[in-house]
Amino acid sequence: MINKVYLGIDIGGTAAKFGLVDENGNILHKDEFSVSFDGYETPILKTVLEKTEYFVASSGLEFSEISGIGVSATGQIDSEKGEVIGSAGHIKNWVGSKIKESFEKKYAVKTIVINDANSAALGEKWIGAGRGYKNIVAITIGTGVGGGIIVDDKILLGKRGLAGEIGHIVIHGSGESCSCGNVGCLERYASTTALVRSVSKLQKENPTAFPKDFEENINGRKIFDALHENSLLRQAVDNWVDDISLGIISLVHIFNPEQVIIGGGVSGRKEFIESLSKKVNEKVMPRFSEGLEIVPAKLGNDAGLIGAIYYLIENK
Repeated sequence: MINKVYLGIDIGGTAAKFGLVDENGNILHKDEFSVSFDGYETPILKTVLEKTEYFVASSGLEFSEISGIGVSATGQIDSEKGEVIGSAGHIKNWVGSKIKESFEKKYAVKTIVINDANSAALGEKWIGAGRGYKNIVAITIGTGVGGGIIVDDKILLGKRGLAGEIGHIVIHGSGESCSCGNVGCLERYASTTALVRSVSKLQKENPTAFPKDFEENINGRKIFDALHENSLLRQAVDNWVDDISLGIISLVHIFNPEQVIIGGGVSGRKEFIESLSKKVNEKVMPRFSEGLEIVPAKLGNDAGLIGAIYYLIENK
């Protein structure tokens, strides 16, 4: 018996990833294409529709052989309508994109659309770090902070599919302004961008305390690689982990998850996961910490693509 084959598409702010995925979550064929090649003058949706045709043709399949299309997309997604209704990144020609309608009209294949952070959470729940768990908080730490919340085996979408904006819970009431218009948001303090900003400021204030070439292309990897040699860096990272823990503690108290999954490049750092886990478990109420696991994500950049197929299969 031949497994069903689905088309997964993960649309980000700079690129769209495509994959043919079977009903067990295995990626059979994949590719990636830029969606920002001309500064979004060509609308992302137009690019993705064209590349979909090219990708399927390159795989040797016909659209009639594809059992469904699952789309993971950046921005605020109305999952019922399959439409982009907001964009934190203010990407030109993106808000208002009718993804579901456009795909079903052009290819006559059932299509579902879900926000990329929620989709990544579902991917991890299906075949990643969260396999076998029913209550999960998934957080991705990168340029921003995203996430998804799974309650009783179902992704929490809210009224219009907008639930899970973890990066915009407030952890500092009189804090810095955020791009969302609020102040003190978790994203403003807990993203890798926030850590780099903090370290860059430290470096300017204490130039002799850092290697001469350190200020060039500062990123999370460079910071963690130099941690053991620099006490100022260790303090900056410790403060950063404190801020991340504040957000997680609030989420644990609200959702009482079995597991918190951390995604993003920094999640591969064992010392980071251990420090974060220690800080969270020290501060949450005792009953909430019983059996609570804080673990790194497993699926990397494939999580959103795989999660979109899981959501599709679950909502046939």
